[in-house]
Amino acid sequence: MFTIENGRLRRFIAGAAAVIGAFAAVGTANAATQDSASDRAARPTIVLEHGAFADGSSWDGVIAKLHRDGYPVVAAANPLRGPASDAAALRSLVDHIKGPVVLVGHSYGGSVISEAAVGEPRVKALVYVAAFLPAPGESALQLTNQFPGSTLSGTLDPVPYSFADGSTGTDLYIQQDKFRAQFAADVPTDRAALAAVTQRPIAQAALEERATAAAWQTVPSWDIVTTGDLNIPAAAQRFMAERAHAHTTEVAASHSVAMSHPDLVADVIKKAARATH
Repeated sequence: MFTIENGRLRRFIAGAAAVIGAFAAVGTANAATQDSASDRAARPTIVLEHGAFADGSSWDGVIAKLHRDGYPVVAAANPLRGPASDAAALRSLVDHIKGPVVLVGHSYGGSVISEAAVGEPRVKALVYVAAFLPAPGESALQLTNQFPGSTLSGTLDPVPYSFADGSTGTDLYIQQDKFRAQFAADVPTDRAALAAVTQRPIAQAALEERATAAAWQTVPSWDIVTTGDLNIPAAAQRFMAERAHAHTTEVAASHSVAMSHPDLVADVIKKAARATH
């Protein structure tokens, strides 16, 4: 009798311990989930602005890294018509987003984020990726020509177009057979070939339009300088980064650094994001 009761007692104690352990495990999992949700809620939304001769897919590798670490991301569609109008379009998107924002601009996209962030308190940081950081009165074309090293002009394919009112303009593409060497020399051949086909043209006038404002003068900035860049010379990039007092990372990469080095680009963006909270 005593042996039976003692066995039952041992089974009861073991069962109770298992139940308590299960509740403890659930509590720990819930706490971990709550902490993770809290961390995600505190993270800013990363808004990516592509530049000329590219589209939103140029950020694919970077987006995957940011998503994996729990960051909300939006890859904006840049009209590539001119800094002022493109900045207005980007600002409309930022106004639609709740909470803090980090703006990231590649190439000409840097000119756009520099204007879009002016007077926008929810933009907590700017990240420039092989990008222009024009001061008021400067244009992208002017900054490119200020330093030797760009071979872009010899690869361009100009395409005239007409507006409804009869006025005309010129779109600029990079010739497809010259695209990889000029724009994406360190990107795998098959991917660079696709990028050449899907590239979006920029209005020539956009590269000539002068900036009217520069948010990097007041907003903390990060900059990735690409030393193998044939679009924006590295010397030009360094000049702009130093003038902006940006936290600068240099990498031996082509202009398409977001495609060839997505881990590095994502890491710099995350550094900027962490500095916002």
